[in-house]
Amino acid sequence: MSRPQRTVQREASVRGVTLHGGIEVEVRLRPAPADAGVVFVRKDLPGEPKVPADAAHVVPGEHRTVLRGEAGATVETVEHLLACATGLGVDNLVVELTGPELPALDGSAAEYVALVDRAGLADLAAPRRTLTVDAPLDLSWDAPDKWFAVSPRTPPAGQGGLRVAYTYAASDHTQSATFTVDADTFRREIAPARTFVLEAHMKTALARGEGKGATPDNTVVLLPGGGTQRPTRFPDECARHKVLDLLGDLFLAGGDVVATVRAHRTGHRENAALVERLRASGTFVVGESARRPTLDHVQIRRVLPHRYPMLLVDRVLEIDGFQRAVGIKNVTLNEPYFIGHYPEQPIMPGVLLVEAMAQLGGLLLLRKLELTGRLPVLLSIDRVKFRRAVVPGDQVRLEAETVRLASGRGRVQCRALVQGALAAEARLNFALTQETRS
Repeated sequence: MSRPQRTVQREASVRGVTLHGGIEVEVRLRPAPADAGVVFVRKDLPGEPKVPADAAHVVPGEHRTVLRGEAGATVETVEHLLACATGLGVDNLVVELTGPELPALDGSAAEYVALVDRAGLADLAAPRRTLTVDAPLDLSWDAPDKWFAVSPRTPPAGQGGLRVAYTYAASDHTQSATFTVDADTFRREIAPARTFVLEAHMKTALARGEGKGATPDNTVVLLPGGGTQRPTRFPDECARHKVLDLLGDLFLAGGDVVATVRAHRTGHRENAALVERLRASGTFVVGESARRPTLDHVQIRRVLPHRYPMLLVDRVLEIDGFQRAVGIKNVTLNEPYFIGHYPEQPIMPGVLLVEAMAQLGGLLLLRKLELTGRLPVLLSIDRVKFRRAVVPGDQVRLEAETVRLASGRGRVQCRALVQGALAAEARLNFALTQETRS
């Protein structure tokens, strides 16, 4: 199942008009080293802020995928290029942009495939992570009947690890498409499928400031009665394009997904929720080795200076180099703070959720700093959000990802999840201070 990571051999660029903003933007692909991921660079903004393509930087949206990175910079409509990354197996890229949105080109991913082909592919001396599904999982939304059903998959030799079945149903249009995803299938059957819109929704989209760059050539217009304004490339082009969008959003999971995914009427917002569930419940594998528990409570105590009652990380499930760590905090009724914090209806204090995330983030930075004589000390906390209460009996999954690590500062994006649902998130800034010994 494992394959080498890939990047592009050389620079390549393309210009075009963006679908929603209607402005001309240039996209330039450049090679990137192993484990760099896909990083967008806003060349049009002061300081050229970077926007990583990963789940921690997603801004929930309905009609396109938006990422937010350094200095609040955003990049919109990234899904078609990221679908190429998933479909063609491109893991590491620098993507320079001269605007806030990727161009629509012909409304599909076909011209982005051509762009990658011009740049060429190069294998890197590091294995790509896979994300395997260990047990079936379901996500559903009552209105309007949107759902995912995901099941484990052991692909036959020579087949891709991801199989997707999508059903599109809206107004007078119902289509289904099913694919086992590999590079050839992606090129021929998925990448050429264009974006689409119901004719009845066109005015509403323009009123929202969307679709300013849409044309009859790059957008399929669906008419009442089941017809289209112009001939389509495939009878089920809408369902195929939904598969394309899903593949782009699945890139944000951080590994090649090995599973069977059935989807019904889902869009970008639901895709983001699926990515969250996959990251929370799946198993990351590098090479042939699954990421099993890395540090138990004894080993954690050897690394972190905290002790009862302030040691809030029970286990570390995985550590990916110096970039990412996942830990567990089991919340019990015996926690000392429950004596005085809403004792009749115990809720874990939000400040302690932040502390738990900070401990995992500090532990991740300590791996990088262990030979430097420096220690991470929490300096500031940004973008703190609490999404749900954490109560006795919950198991909190802690995630920490290094955003930046310089000589005197470290920045870590952290999240706390319960049963796959986001409970809290924060961006933590550490001062890297010189260690002192008495």
